[in-house]
Amino acid sequence: MKALLSTLIALLALTIGLSSAAVAAPQVKVKNLADLDGVRENVLVGYGLVVGLAGTGDSANGIPFTRQTLANMLERLGVNAKDTLSQIKTKNVAAVMVTANMSSLARQGGRMDVTVSSLGDAKSLEGGLLLATPLTGGDGNTYAVAQGAMVVGGFQATGKDGSTIARNHTTVARIAEGAVVERETGFELSQLGNELKFVLRQPDFTTAMRLQEAINTAMGEPMATTSDNAMVRVAVPERYQPELAALIQKIENLELEPTMAARVVIDEKTGTIVMGENVRIAPVAISHANLTITITEDVGVSQPLSFNLAGQTVVAPKSKVTKVNDDPNEGKFAMLRGGANLADLIGGLNALGVKPRDVISILQNIKAAGALQAELVIL
Repeated sequence: MKALLSTLIALLALTIGLSSAAVAAPQVKVKNLADLDGVRENVLVGYGLVVGLAGTGDSANGIPFTRQTLANMLERLGVNAKDTLSQIKTKNVAAVMVTANMSSLARQGGRMDVTVSSLGDAKSLEGGLLLATPLTGGDGNTYAVAQGAMVVGGFQATGKDGSTIARNHTTVARIAEGAVVERETGFELSQLGNELKFVLRQPDFTTAMRLQEAINTAMGEPMATTSDNAMVRVAVPERYQPELAALIQKIENLELEPTMAARVVIDEKTGTIVMGENVRIAPVAISHANLTITITEDVGVSQPLSFNLAGQTVVAPKSKVTKVNDDPNEGKFAMLRGGANLADLIGGLNALGVKPRDVISILQNIKAAGALQAELVIL
């Protein structure tokens, strides 16, 4: 009897645990939702030369500034090249732009990744070496110097008959930790003062209030206040002033459930459609060419398993997509009942073989009719 009771208790605990895990909402860390105001990245850019290319560099006739830059560099190294400027060949050299993002907390001697992009008509940067290139900020000061061998995420090969095979992009490359910080921005955490400002990457009043509540609960005192839908202000107590980094670390690792706006993003150039799970469609009749569909919902009831004390009886709607008719001589209107999911509509259109651009047209017209209960973003 005791063994049976123990088994039932264990099964009950397991059932409750599984039920809780199934309904638990995804939690996201604050560091993935918001940025600390003042701690930002600074854009750096520089102009340089890539050498060591296997005949895939800039053409001497079409890109004159590559030859001029090469001649100037040789002059600085003590080689008289300006008198023979017209004879310099640049097929193994390419002029490039070098870009990087430098944190405001980067320190002298630190390293960061850089991106190298062809500026002329070079066919490929594969196997090239970037020569020392100063990287400047918007104020004109040099903050880093980049140099090193590059990694290209593709390849290109050309046959004697002129046939070419290429994979991915060969005129943009990366250098991991290819730049050394030479000048600091001068920013210190102490400059933030007695207040920290967390700026949401996706402004939302509900998420901002949840962030405020999470901070106040974790700290055990009302330190955080919400000023608008994008910013949460945290008053720094005096005891945390010497340990500001520790306070920031504690806050950015807090977890909360963000809200997601109902949004449909459409890229007309590629025919790509991305939608959120909260998108719904109001009752509407649709007719597109000779295609008609219908979406209906059956309401079911889901009950918890036996001994599941944490479970609840809930209504579970089930959508069913069916083809009404595709005969151009018959009626062409289809009725979507309220609460239909956008995924149901697109699933039905895909089942009928509707092309992505036709789906985009249908969605735009549903939005124009006021039946698409979501924000429509067209890229």
